[in-house]
Amino acid sequence: MLSTLIVVPLLGAAIIGLLPGKINSKAFRSLALVFATVAFIWTIVIAYFFQVNNVTQQFAEFLPWIDALGLNYHLGIDGLSLPLLVLNGLLTCVAIYSSDISIPRARFYYILLLLLNVGVTGAFLAQDLLLFFLFYELELIPLYLLIAIWGGQRRGYAATKFLIYTAVSGILILASFLGIVWLSGANSFALQGLNTTALPLTTQLVLLAGILVGFGIKIPIVPFHTWLPDAHVEASTPISVLLAGVLLKLGTYGILRFGMNLLPDAWNYLAPWLATWAVVSVLFGASCAIAQKDMKKMVAYSSIGHMGYILLAAAASTPLSILAAVMQMVSHGLISALLFLLVGVVYKKAGSRDLDVIRGLLNPERGLPLIGSLMILAVMASAGIPGMVGFISEFIIFRSSFVVFPVQTLLCMLGTGLTAVYFLILANRAFFGRLSEQVVNLPRVYWSDRNPAIILAILIVIFGIQPSWLTRWSETTITAMVNPPNPIAIVSWYQEKGQN
Repeated sequence: MLSTLIVVPLLGAAIIGLLPGKINSKAFRSLALVFATVAFIWTIVIAYFFQVNNVTQQFAEFLPWIDALGLNYHLGIDGLSLPLLVLNGLLTCVAIYSSDISIPRARFYYILLLLLNVGVTGAFLAQDLLLFFLFYELELIPLYLLIAIWGGQRRGYAATKFLIYTAVSGILILASFLGIVWLSGANSFALQGLNTTALPLTTQLVLLAGILVGFGIKIPIVPFHTWLPDAHVEASTPISVLLAGVLLKLGTYGILRFGMNLLPDAWNYLAPWLATWAVVSVLFGASCAIAQKDMKKMVAYSSIGHMGYILLAAAASTPLSILAAVMQMVSHGLISALLFLLVGVVYKKAGSRDLDVIRGLLNPERGLPLIGSLMILAVMASAGIPGMVGFISEFIIFRSSFVVFPVQTLLCMLGTGLTAVYFLILANRAFFGRLSEQVVNLPRVYWSDRNPAIILAILIVIFGIQPSWLTRWSETTITAMVNPPNPIAIVSWYQEKGQN
């Protein structure tokens, strides 16, 4: 059942690649969208049959592969991976639908998009450390090529930088995985067979350091973030949607699944430092975003700050904070995808993303009123305005983390205020006031540009009003993962209650 999510996009990529003769790019786009939609619908079917009260890996598939390496084809899904899997399917459809109909080398482009979906899906489903690594590396090459071929003027530099950073990330993760398996005495890379609790604390700390830095590059966390703004600025709009919406979540998923879950003693030992690291990332990302004049670069730096909230929640490692971390992954995926879509439409129609050039785009007659209205909604959601999913996810992160790390949480809350500042700058300069003289005769915005943004905006509001529709899938799994709970959290909780 789970293999279908991998086979369908692979089949789509193969069919697109083997189709004979010259076919226009619109036909390739339609064909890729069909296969991506089938995979997404199948994900919804899996979610429908998913048992929310079952803490085990569901719909598990196991097939021996390479016995000499201890590598098996082992897939499974639980409450941690299911929301991210659905998000990946949705945003893949959005990325394909929002791609330029007349994009050059369309055959190769849509093959790479489908292969990218395969890599991310396989990583979220893998229940074998080595299998996860293979899928994790699989998404590297398609994304590199998508930036290097269809990116902006400095696409070669941005793609190469991304490749180098991600290659280092993969080396560190693989080294940690090998160390976990060998030092624990396991005879395979299966997650279920690993017993790392007997490892000395020093050994756990060394292994966890590799995992944190490896996945920290992917998230990214300061100071490993420098590849992200360049990649976003040079990537096309659909690739930025996938990069911010899904691919960064491989990093946060990795530190929860393989860091906190496998090495709990080392995790609890480093928890205060991780919370402080989160503060640095949040405040640095927000401060850099304020200084930007390129709308896309501003949104890119905002991602660095918002991903820092997830690290704070992970450091607290209470059931509520980890649940909030999963919510923030989905929330950030939806909001950042919407922001990049809208910035892409503005650039496509106005020919610029410079806040010194464009203004007055909310003009109802000659501007982009609907796009501007959706942008206002998106920046409000990112700034944590009540009634939207960004508010509830961040609120629960702060509420659950404050008990454990009050100082770090208060400092991270400053990031929310700074988010309001830089997005207020963006909205005020680009959309309010008189229409800029440099931006005239704006082309018409068709529904093909509006539809994906409207769908994402609706989901942002729906999950903001009814967050239980999102949390119900993960609550049982998260409670089981954080068991026993973080001892720092227990001590802080008793101190708060005056029972120590």
